[in-house]
Amino acid sequence: MLRQIEGSRAVAETVALCRPEVVCAYPISPQTHIIEALGAMVKSGSLTPCEFINVESEFAAMSVSIGASAAGARAYTATASQGLLFMLEAVYNAAGLGLPIVMTLANRAIGAPINIWNDHSDAMAVRDSGWIQLFAETNQEASDLHIQAFRLAEELSVPVMVCMDGFILTHAVEGIDVPEQSVVDAFLPPYEPRQVLDPADPVSIGAMVGPEAFEEVRYLAHLRQLDALERIPSLAEAFAEAVGRPSGGLLHAYRTADAETIVVALGSVLGTIKDAVDARREAGERIGVVGITAFRPFPGDAVRAALSGARRVVVVEKAFSIGFGGVLSTDVAMATHGGPGSLRTVIAGLGGRPITRRSLEVMLVAAGQDQLPPLTFLDLDHAIVERERGRMTRTRRSGPSAENILRDLGTVASRIG
Repeated sequence: MLRQIEGSRAVAETVALCRPEVVCAYPISPQTHIIEALGAMVKSGSLTPCEFINVESEFAAMSVSIGASAAGARAYTATASQGLLFMLEAVYNAAGLGLPIVMTLANRAIGAPINIWNDHSDAMAVRDSGWIQLFAETNQEASDLHIQAFRLAEELSVPVMVCMDGFILTHAVEGIDVPEQSVVDAFLPPYEPRQVLDPADPVSIGAMVGPEAFEEVRYLAHLRQLDALERIPSLAEAFAEAVGRPSGGLLHAYRTADAETIVVALGSVLGTIKDAVDARREAGERIGVVGITAFRPFPGDAVRAALSGARRVVVVEKAFSIGFGGVLSTDVAMATHGGPGSLRTVIAGLGGRPITRRSLEVMLVAAGQDQLPPLTFLDLDHAIVERERGRMTRTRRSGPSAENILRDLGTVASRIG
């Protein structure tokens, strides 16, 4: 049934429909509403049997999730930003052990300086950890992807991270269709673990592995990711048949059939990009969009096919590799190596900076005229940057750059204590 509901609440209700047996998380904005709602459901008895475990940190949250999953329970957690970094060791352990934990990542910038708003730097920091990473464009897709994530995780015995843009999606109220319990039950069978700690049949999980076998173990993890490239589209088809709407998959294309320029992106910014593309289409420009849902494993063959007819590819991303450039664009470049056309990277929306349709249109016009540089920072205030660079050149003790820039902008930095 379609309801006006906050994105976080929709995700919480959807996760509850997946019948988790252990929910464990430490609150951090903008993930908090998801965990609050699940905690309330467990306390009221509407989500049962399920144990909600309060812990002292994000590291503990992932550690408890690992223990619960290894003991044979369907486990779920959620985090964001610095919380993800705090649990990083355990994030790698979950993947290395092949435990089918599902985690919501409410994407948020990583400090310093501290910033609680959205970008994708947290997800990019763990892209090579062995977790499957699925990016939601809308709150409806965020809800739907969690149901698919549990089934995908359990079929392949690999953890899955559902990434949804913090605040932009988590705190937005819109019409969302959360399926009925019977629909979810029919799509998601009861959890049957491939490996489980059982006193009646004792085994070691997470034992020391030396050079004689470590490469093979890691290669098997790689093969499981490749298996996911086959399973994700089939699960999306089965889900669409069950609920009557398309959702998920590896990627989705918009107005690309005759496009000379194609924009590639992840997450909620795709909606604004589509609006900008529609406007440029009305002006006679042949532009399309490819939204990538499965970032890990990266769908190289599907990306190459989707971009095969483009003269120009523009990758818009909310994170970058400092000292190098784009992260997503590097994967796209590898997928399209030797193909036709040029590739340009546009970094946008860092730390929650608005990505406007007007700015995107100006960028697209420049791209269509082959005037876009290889690396562009959308709406960057170059004057402010050069002022700080000059200050740093003049005096060694120039002070913290972040505070200097805020002062130049006439903004007072927040003080604690």
